[in-house]
Amino acid sequence: MAALLTVAQRDLTLALRNKSDAANVLLFFVIVASLFPLGVGPDPDALRAMGPGVLWVAALLASLLGMGRLFAADYADGTLEQLALAPQPLALAVAAKIAAHWLTAGLPLVVISPLIGVQYGLGGEALLALAASLAIGTPVLSLVGAIGAALTLGVRTASMLAPLITLPLTVPALVFGAGAVDAAASGLGAGANLSLLAALLALALFFAPWAAAAAVRIAME
Repeated sequence: MAALLTVAQRDLTLALRNKSDAANVLLFFVIVASLFPLGVGPDPDALRAMGPGVLWVAALLASLLGMGRLFAADYADGTLEQLALAPQPLALAVAAKIAAHWLTAGLPLVVISPLIGVQYGLGGEALLALAASLAIGTPVLSLVGAIGAALTLGVRTASMLAPLITLPLTVPALVFGAGAVDAAASGLGAGANLSLLAALLALALFFAPWAAAAAVRIAME
């Protein structure tokens, strides 16, 4: 646990020194989600109907933005080799790096999402469901994205290949996340979709760090 916290603290410190990556993710989400109401028009029914899907698609694309660079800097300077040689399992270090990435890139999306959701005329329950679904779903996106980042480690076009590899794997999170918001807006309750999202998160937490660690070891051989 101490090693995990040390790796996470290191990555958070580096992220605070270089705020551009996290700012780009948040800015991308805000711009994409805010442009749709301007393009579609002021019809409240249309905005309310398309809001859950648009917001979740914007969050998905924003989360994958720059995911290919998750391990790139540590791979270039030899940090990954040191982590692989450490007595602690490499999967723990990978999990710590994913957690730090989510805190800097995913958590801001969760915090600002209710404010963006107001543009689509979503009610209070729908906004709560949006924040809850993103709080559960964005870690899934980060965990799955880490596998793609590890598989493309050392490849010149990793920033483009990693999202292409992981995008199909994130479709279930997108479907259940948008479904939770849509169900809450319709008065049906978001519990079922949120439960399915939580199940996806549990599976991703168990499998993704080990899969990403195995891909990192293959890339270093």
